[in-house]
Amino acid sequence: GVKDGRWTVLQLVEALGFCLENTDPRMRGRGIQLLSQVLLQCYSLLQEKEVLHLVLFYESRLQDHHLVIPSVLQGLRALSMCEVLSPGLAVSVLKAIFQEVHVQSLMQLDRHTVYSIITNFMSTREEELKGLGADFTFGFIQVMDGEKDPRNLLVAFQIVRDLIAKDYALGPFVEELFEVTSCYFPVDFTPPPNDPHGIQREDLILSLRAVLASTPQFAEFLLPLLIEKLDSELQSAKLDSLQTLTACCAIYGQKELQEFLPSLWSSLRREVFQTASEKIETACLAALHALSACLSRCVLSSDSEDLLDSFLSSILEDCRHHLCEPDMKLVWPSAKLLQAAAGASLRTYHRITRSVLPLLLEQYTKHTQSSQRRTILEMLLGFLELQQKWGHVEEDESTLLSLQAPVCSVVFSALTDPSVQLQLVGIKALTVLGSLQGFLSSSDVELVVDHLIRLALHEEDSQSSEAAMEAAGSLAPTYPKVFSGRMVPRLEQELQSGPPLRCVSSSEWDESYYNDCSLQQRCLQALAAVSTHTSIVRETVPVLLQHLQKVQKGTEARNTQDMVSVCQSLHRVALQCQQDMEGCWYFHQTVVPCLLAMAVQAAMQESTHMLPGKALLEEEVLAAMIPVISAATTHLSPELAAQSVSHVVPLFLDGEVSFLPQNSFPCSFQPFGNGECLEAQRRLVALLMAFVCSLPRDVAIPQQEWLLRELLALSCSCNCPFTATTAAKCFAGLVNKHPAGQQLDEILQLAVNRMDPSLAEGPRRMQALTLLLWVTKALVLRYHPLSSCLTDKLLGLLGDTELGPAAADGFSLLMAESLDVLHKGCHADVRIMFRQRFFTDNVPKLVQGFHGAGPDVKANYLKGLSHVLNHLPKPVLVTELPTLLSLLLEALSCSDRVVQLSTLSCLHPLLLEAPQIMSLHVDTLVTKFLNLTSSPAMAVRIAALRCAHALTSLPTTVLLPYKGRVIRALAKPLDDKKRLVRKEAVAARGEWFLLGSPGR
Repeated sequence: GVKDGRWTVLQLVEALGFCLENTDPRMRGRGIQLLSQVLLQCYSLLQEKEVLHLVLFYESRLQDHHLVIPSVLQGLRALSMCEVLSPGLAVSVLKAIFQEVHVQSLMQLDRHTVYSIITNFMSTREEELKGLGADFTFGFIQVMDGEKDPRNLLVAFQIVRDLIAKDYALGPFVEELFEVTSCYFPVDFTPPPNDPHGIQREDLILSLRAVLASTPQFAEFLLPLLIEKLDSELQSAKLDSLQTLTACCAIYGQKELQEFLPSLWSSLRREVFQTASEKIETACLAALHALSACLSRCVLSSDSEDLLDSFLSSILEDCRHHLCEPDMKLVWPSAKLLQAAAGASLRTYHRITRSVLPLLLEQYTKHTQSSQRRTILEMLLGFLELQQKWGHVEEDESTLLSLQAPVCSVVFSALTDPSVQLQLVGIKALTVLGSLQGFLSSSDVELVVDHLIRLALHEEDSQSSEAAMEAAGSLAPTYPKVFSGRMVPRLEQELQSGPPLRCVSSSEWDESYYNDCSLQQRCLQALAAVSTHTSIVRETVPVLLQHLQKVQKGTEARNTQDMVSVCQSLHRVALQCQQDMEGCWYFHQTVVPCLLAMAVQAAMQESTHMLPGKALLEEEVLAAMIPVISAATTHLSPELAAQSVSHVVPLFLDGEVSFLPQNSFPCSFQPFGNGECLEAQRRLVALLMAFVCSLPRDVAIPQQEWLLRELLALSCSCNCPFTATTAAKCFAGLVNKHPAGQQLDEILQLAVNRMDPSLAEGPRRMQALTLLLWVTKALVLRYHPLSSCLTDKLLGLLGDTELGPAAADGFSLLMAESLDVLHKGCHADVRIMFRQRFFTDNVPKLVQGFHGAGPDVKANYLKGLSHVLNHLPKPVLVTELPTLLSLLLEALSCSDRVVQLSTLSCLHPLLLEAPQIMSLHVDTLVTKFLNLTSSPAMAVRIAALRCAHALTSLPTTVLLPYKGRVIRALAKPLDDKKRLVRKEAVAARGEWFLLGSPGR
């Protein structure tokens, strides 16, 4: 009635008069409870005068019987949310609560109501409450004092933060406010099992920390408390204290820290030198960094003591001498402390490096063992990396610049040391030095490049070689002229002087030939690695293409692998160019036409039976070209992509070769033509797929309907599985991006009409299935209505004895991420949660089909189901587990190894994430896993052992009856002939041995 306007609240009060004035406190409580419930729903409808009367009424009731108080507080909470509350009423309500209510004697919910009233008033009546001065702070302290419930504490901590952040008067109650909050430090709270409120210990820690670190006024009380907790034995208390100290340093000044700096440094030093906990050490270093940064920020007056300098002097005094100790026991802890302080500001960096860097250089020269030199160089590297934070090296202040010659000498000597580990640190240091603007002279840079060339090409250890290539890629954008003028010509020279073009059998390959081929591989990798600047890409790409053409003309036994290696290098260059529009377009217009021209040339030679360059038409080589063309296309702007597509599509549809370099071919190019002699040309549809399926969605493809019909015909009629599959993938990629409408519906209907007869019977059932799978995937990804119809066709094929196993494997294709087409990287239309939708729509059908299938095809349904579940996000799978687990356990008894392996892969994370559900089936799980540890397939044995290992995450009481049996059964795989199986057996058996032991 109040909501509808038929009643006013005052009329309701009058109607409740008998209850409100009743002598029985329970009856009065029920009356006020009803009124308060109405107010909580109707407070926004109240008039100012009504609010005034209600506030006065509720205030008077605060003196009533304790049974009435909870309902009174609910009413006041409703009134605290009224916008028409008269000035002064908020103060009146809070004064009454502070004076009349002993809050901590109330139930949790009622205490929470009081906190809500205070919060509401603080957000809407801030100026009025500030008029109370420190009395408001004192009143809140009385309210909060003794609070224990974590739900209430989170609200109370927020109120304290607001008191401080909004500048309420604390008056003489700073220490009291600190005491009433700091008594919870460090937080000791373990949430009860199945806690519906979801409050975690970390929530309370962060909320309390925000309070303690909210004002410098707490410093004189907080810092002694933190030092005390740092000296305790409790690891969690130490960690919390260190993290709180770090937070406090953001607002403290030298006045707050001065008295406590010696004690703080002593505690931090002790923990880093003695602790075995990596978390504690990391927190100590962060706290030291924060202290140094805090002191660096302090404005120094002429008459004040330079606290930062004296603090750093203490650090140097306690740490520097450890860097010189022969046993090097405390070298790393000392270096970490020094680096933590040095990284705080430019001033701290200069102060510490001025003392430490010369010492490190001296120690490097004194020590002759590679392991000791590596340790010293790693410390030096840490200081060099800190210099990167400050950018340009200042000539007047930098210690580093004054030590340029000895630093370079040390680093260069590490690069020529026989120790691979020392070389690797040297390469890292070299990369950092090169990134410091103005540090290396031009002659130093040339020497750097020479070292990198030597390491990349001639260092025996592959780690050093790869690290040198990565370093070259990092430094090339900084010194593009030196790398393009010095490194690229050298790599080109080495590449050209590689193994001679000769025809040899594998038995004739001697060690020198292997070495030559290895050198070529490294040259190709180095050319790709250094191509991180557009000017260098313009130098390296022609070299790579020239080498590819040279290999194509050769007749070596390694031609295929050599071509794949060149394509892999080109792919890496393409990826590195993607973020630079100029470099991306240069790469595209240079590489794509060249690759197409070489492939067309090879295909025509094959068609006319001329001297072939067959290697270029091998599946392995074409598969390596696909990512090159794709990566060169995906990041083109729509305008440039449209320019390119206007050439490439006519090449395949019309044989238009004029845009290709060296385009004088012996015959016409007709990849969609008929005739066996064109088989080689048809294979090049793979390159068309790489191009058109990587175009942005808004780029129009010329003659697209014709192209789709040709691809459809080729995918259904071609005898070559490779060509048929790539045509199907290309068709699917275009269909996925095709705008919805009549044209798409017509082409899809045409595809269904071509597939259905071929799937039913004939010699090309497998090609039709391949097309069905890829078209289904294209439609599933974009939620097209026809996808359910095609999926039903696929489900029907699971009962086919000939196509059933392949159809079951097709479910993996539908759910997995595709590498070359139909993924987001190539602009495919991929809707969110398509896997979950596919699961919801089709898993019930798979289960139903399994139960109704004959014994010879049941495995197909299990395999399809396991593929779907294996690619489903684990949180979704856990929720569906109770209904599917029995079927998964049945799948483990299937003789198909793929089904076994897929099911084990599915069960492994579930054992870790849903132990309560899995423990209901522990007897079956133990039996199945132990049986599969003797499987003939190594992959199944390994997966079964991993699952047996994961079983130990189930409740110990459930597992203990099986402990002896499992340990005995796992003794057998300890003697397995495969090392990887033995490794998993050792890990699993060890966990079962420890099951039930103290502390587990």
